[in-house]
Amino acid sequence: MDHVPAELFDRLERFYDAVPRDAARAEEFGGLVLFVREGAGWPFYARPRRDASRPPSVADIDNVRARQRELGLPEAFEWVHETTPDLLAVARSAGLAVLEAPLLVLDPAACPDPAGLTDVPVWLLDPAAPDFAAQVAARRAVAAVGFSAPGTARGDAGPAERDAAINELDLAAVEEEASRTADGRRISALAGTPAEGALACGMAMRVDDVAEIAGVATLPVARGRGLGAAVTATLAHALRQAGTDLVFLSAGSEEIARVYVRVGFRRIGTACIAEPAAVLP
Repeated sequence: MDHVPAELFDRLERFYDAVPRDAARAEEFGGLVLFVREGAGWPFYARPRRDASRPPSVADIDNVRARQRELGLPEAFEWVHETTPDLLAVARSAGLAVLEAPLLVLDPAACPDPAGLTDVPVWLLDPAAPDFAAQVAARRAVAAVGFSAPGTARGDAGPAERDAAINELDLAAVEEEASRTADGRRISALAGTPAEGALACGMAMRVDDVAEIAGVATLPVARGRGLGAAVTATLAHALRQAGTDLVFLSAGSEEIARVYVRVGFRRIGTACIAEPAAVLP
């Protein structure tokens, strides 16, 4: 990896800290802050406190996990290794399994035209469209099926499994998606055909001039058609056109990271994602 200015990691930390705050309350536990979502929606995680005077400790992790269990939340922790390097060993000693995910940023000059990556149409979700709620539900279902079969290998799961995974959204969830999309805090994309429906999806979360692309997934049966790359490039171009200066993402593996390198991303570090280690019988 090339040398990465400390200022870039500072911008990422500000982003990570800001994203949950308009939908969650923050509870501090020593060197960690736990974001607790207010209302329905995807649960958040604990992260190192930006203003902490000391690194997180095993006791901090234990206290957060106890609070997460009390609230019925996943025992989830996230951080950037380059920013909080000591936390990796601490988390493991506290009984957490840690995924070390490649962390990549976009080189705008290297991002290709999405049309050259696949012959399948890719489009951005429009909150004013009459079928917006249905498209959000399809995006979530594609992600659920895609992430249930990690990696890039083709598989059998396809439109039938997607349709079975679709859940009708309640009014509050639709309004939240529409509001965040309308004001530019969220951008969502789908790829698919009239005959097959939605085959791949992705989204981006934006705070000021920094954005994270996440949730990029392809139905296993549709892999190998360039859909994930095209969705990522579409989101990247839309973010840049909206004035986003820094676009980043984390990949679930080195194999998946290579897909993102194809569309102009370069690795700058490691994003750590921790949860309780499995207990072997």
